[in-house]
Amino acid sequence: MYFDINSDSAVSRFFLKLQDSMSNTLRPYLSAVKSTLTAALTLENFSSQVVERHNKPEVEVRGSKEVLLNPLTISRNENERVLIEPSVNSIRMIHAILDARAESFVVLRRKPVLGYDISFLITNVHSETMLKHKVVDFIIQFMEEVDREISEMKLSLNARARTVAESYLTAFNS
Repeated sequence: MYFDINSDSAVSRFFLKLQDSMSNTLRPYLSAVKSTLTAALTLENFSSQVVERHNKPEVEVRGSKEVLLNPLTISRNENERVLIEPSVNSIRMIHAILDARAESFVVLRRKPVLGYDISFLITNVHSETMLKHKVVDFIIQFMEEVDREISEMKLSLNARARTVAESYLTAFNS
């Protein structure tokens, strides 16, 4: 038996309603991430205070505490959250997505941070060579695509589980 998500059955209506409610929680979450990233992307060329003629991302080097700004966590739920760590010359955006691992995605940068899966590092060089709103739009689009993929995987898994359960239970009805 094949489960069709587009059929008029009560189960398919339930899954479509579930998907709509998930997208309703996604919009404010992505809006908060977008506005925070846009505000935090005021980066400038800032040489290291420790080593002469070095311009390293201060958010990762952590050589001077006075150039690091307060980190901000935006949560959609207990499993899905974004940590934005701004500094004078760089921003690190770290995304935790349910149970997916960073190895499943091809991204700009993967650097492990405990409790998070994917890490983006935006430096002053990026902000000078790329349009700020395009960088933010790319990250938001990436987050939307990841959410869409996870939702589709959940729906597919539920459909398969339902099919298996139905075929298993038909053996008892015979």
